[in-house]
Amino acid sequence: MRTRILQALSLFSTGLLAGAFAYGAANLVPTFNAVPIDMRLDFHTALMKMNGITMQATMAVSALTTLGLAASERGRARVIAGAAGALVVASFLITRFGNVPINGRIKQWAATAPPDGYAEVLRRWELFNDARTLTAAIALGLLVLLALPARRPGSSPLPASS
Repeated sequence: MRTRILQALSLFSTGLLAGAFAYGAANLVPTFNAVPIDMRLDFHTALMKMNGITMQATMAVSALTTLGLAASERGRARVIAGAAGALVVASFLITRFGNVPINGRIKQWAATAPPDGYAEVLRRWELFNDARTLTAAIALGLLVLLALPARRPGSSPLPASS
């Protein structure tokens, strides 16, 4: 029962994490790039204030439950859950040491003005964002794979019809 609860919580929280990152990569980043720089900086700063709480909590729950799942599993399931947990931790580390320092610079720029070369810094932020999105999405895929029922050799992948 404990393993099933950990599996559900890890799948749910990692789904939220990957979904939030994917939404940002697919919708927010292109919007950031479509508006004037001062608007982007103001919006980015306000968004990061909110994300600092929600995304950190989501990453923590995802990492703890996924690594807990790995500890409670055996064999192939342990390896898959452990890999998913490592990818979630990688998402956190990319965020903490890649995106967060740049967010601090963006906050300063919003209060003053962006320096020469700011576009390259924003491009690096987007690369870090793509990397953390990818690691979270792969983690989610591994957890989905783990949640699928195992097939017995020789059984049909389709349910029997009546």
